[in-house]
Formats: sequence, C-alpha cells, structure tokens
Amino acid sequence: MIKDILTDIVAHTHALGFIDIIKITTEDGETIIESLSEDKNVIINAKTKNPINDFDGIFGMTNLDKLSLLLKNPEYKENGKIEAVKTGNNVTLHFENESGDFANNYKLMATSVINAAVKPMEFNGANWDVSFTPSLISVQRLKLQAQVHSGEDLFSTRVEDKNLVCSFGDGSSHTGNFIFQTKVGKMKNEIKWPVQHVLAILGLSGDCTMHISDEGLMMITVDSGIAEYNYILPSQTK
Repeated sequence: MIKDILTDIVAHTHALGFIDIIKITTEDGETIIESLSEDKNVIINAKTKNPINDFDGIFGMTNLDKLSLLLKNPEYKENGKIEAVKTGNNVTLHFENESGDFANNYKLMATSVINAAVKPMEFNGANWDVSFTPSLISVQRLKLQAQVHSGEDLFSTRVEDKNLVCSFGDGSSHTGNFIFQTKVGKMKNEIKWPVQHVLAILGLSGDCTMHISDEGLMMITVDSGIAEYNYILPSQTK
C-alpha cells in the first residue's frame, strides 16, 4: 500500500529531525530515495524493495511535517484513500476519508524543481575497515555518554586491541569513553562524527549495520523491510 511506503519513508527521513526535502526517482523498475541534511553532514541514499509505480519519474517532497500529519490523521486511518493524481508532469497525493467528506491534497515537487534543490549525489563505495551490527546495549551506552557530555557536538571512534572505542572530549576538560563493539578488526585513525546525527539514525526501526572507513566515512544501513536506507556521514573536524 502506498500509505505504508510513504509512512516508512517519512519515518526514516523526516523523523530524524534534520531532513525536510527528499528526491524520489522511479525508473527502470526501481525506486531510489535521496536526500541531504541541511548541514550537509548526512547523505541519504535508499532503495525500496518494490518500485513506487505511482511516482513513475522524478519527483520531490518537502514540507514533510504536513505529509507526516496527513499520514497520521485519524480521518484516514480506517478505509481512507490515498492516491497519486497525475496532471501533466505534476503529481498530487489525494487523501480522502471513507465517507468522502474530509480530504487533503499534498503536491509533489516537479522534476525541474527537485533536481535544482537536490543535486545528484554519487557514492561509489569505500573500503570499510570495520563493519558490524550494533547492539541495543551499545546504542544505549552511546546515549548515556552523550547525555553526560551534552556540550559536545562530536564524538570520536578508534580501534584499540580490535575493540571499537567511542570517546567524548579532547582532554582539555571532561572526557569519557567506552567500548562500543568488540572484535571489529583494525583501524589506524581516530575519527570524529556528529553525535546527534548518529544517535538519531541508530534510533530508527529496522535491521542496522554500521560501516567505518579509515578514509573518514561512516555508513549506517537500516533495512526497514520496505526499503534499505544508507546514511553516509563524512568525518568532522572540531
């Protein structure tokens, strides 16, 4: 159902708190979702398990608050209708309740507009030195350290004795660290990442895998069952 797909997309983009525009491309039997956070710290590249044929072509979504509210609206919960209405090169999502006396329209951005707003983002992969599935306990421990060091925007990762260690603070004041994952392999560099972005992504629903490269890239992959979302984060400097 289109509602399930839209709900999944909103939950894995807009719900992060730093995404409010996405590009959806349905071509050659597949649907690709792309976005870039306003601060350019996170690139999103996702692919749905099945193509969204209602959006054949290239379209954009903005004002995702509005779309989120429409998807949660109780008027459309029971037997509500959502359909993509095409008029020329434009697409509008039409929401209507069962009795037909409560309706809304959500207009998608045209191809030329979304192409100007979200430039093509090519990612040719990386040599991932570390790849693992983070545990709920590790994510919770990262949250706890982030709460203690709430003044820190960044945290760092390094490998010691094959264990991935996360650290907060630079030694000039308060510091903290903990082992996030054991037996991950080898890395040469200590690399900094935006803590709130990483925590927001790790809090999403779905099967999660983390990848880190000594080249200064992190990718967190979340498989929701409806789509596979790749969140690519370049390293940061303080």
